[in-house]
Amino acid sequence: MADMAGIRFELGARDPHTAARVGRLHTSHGTVTTPAFMPVGTQGTVKAVTPEELVQVGAEIILANTYHLYLRPGAGVIEELGGLHVFMHWDRPLLTDSGGFQVYSLGALRRIEEDGVRFQSHLDGSRHLLTPEQAIEIQERLGADIIMSLDECVPYPATREYAERSMELTLRWAGRGLRARRRKDQALFGIVQGGMYPELRARCADALVELGFEGYAIGGLGVGESKALLDDMVEATTTRLPEDAPRYLMGAGTPEDLVEGVARGVDLFDCVMPTRHGRTGLLFTHEGELHIKHARYARDPAPVDEQCGCETCRHYSRAYLRHLFLAGEILGARLNTIHNLAYYFTVMRQLREAVAAGRLAELRRRFRAERGEGKAPCSG
Repeated sequence: MADMAGIRFELGARDPHTAARVGRLHTSHGTVTTPAFMPVGTQGTVKAVTPEELVQVGAEIILANTYHLYLRPGAGVIEELGGLHVFMHWDRPLLTDSGGFQVYSLGALRRIEEDGVRFQSHLDGSRHLLTPEQAIEIQERLGADIIMSLDECVPYPATREYAERSMELTLRWAGRGLRARRRKDQALFGIVQGGMYPELRARCADALVELGFEGYAIGGLGVGESKALLDDMVEATTTRLPEDAPRYLMGAGTPEDLVEGVARGVDLFDCVMPTRHGRTGLLFTHEGELHIKHARYARDPAPVDEQCGCETCRHYSRAYLRHLFLAGEILGARLNTIHNLAYYFTVMRQLREAVAAGRLAELRRRFRAERGEGKAPCSG
């Protein structure tokens, strides 16, 4: 058990054949059972669902985005109204990212400098400078339980020279963020970068551990690399991180990523995939992906997934969900999102149970058989 500023991380069962572990992450807003998936609430809301519905499907912690909330409505407004927990009516644990990935996504609208990142707002074109110190200040004003240091996300592909230069900048920013922090009721995570070069990731992880953070995130993955390369980079990183600190894989969140990440010792995950795909009519099931718009579901009375007990699957047919989607009805996006999130939380629960029982290898084999690469989706 490790006591750190803002959080306490308690390790439990471990899988005898992999690096997988079960734990409990205690914060001032409640406890998260790990490994855990965090729905993405970019602008202070997980799109299409209420906080009450998130609790119902199994969410214990969610993520919000510093960049978007800084631009609108502003950290000062949120602080004045009681902090992000109060503002968005979420009384459970909350994590904010630093905004580094969103700035990276701006492309030509941003410029990386030693001092920080200069960028133009995607909303109105206004110009801003986000420094490591400001990233911490904004997140302290938002009041999340877990906050992130500012990093530079390396594109893929990138030369080793660029990845090394970027990694060293991320380390300098991490030190500046640590020195800038004022609140002791929040846990600050450092972010491991290094592109697709395992030796750079090892160096970055070692240096961040030397600086001393309450937890460690693995950034810069899920940016176009192969699944095998992603898994290799996760393993190259987690093996260098402390056993008694939580590990967070940022943004890489296919169901396969969850399973393989857990096997490599990851404790926290986030991804927009279940919510974004829900809004575009792609549903996750125990038999693969289902594209609800396809004509084969026009008269299908079955639920999305016979093995799912969510509100959507208990009460609504594939035919009805297809009708809602084609009609552009908001209810369709809501019901699809509820199902996809429920599926993700079911996968996480099954992973925790398998680790605790020493049966993770069996679950991985079954998962690959049900959803393995090369299997046709159940969409016709």
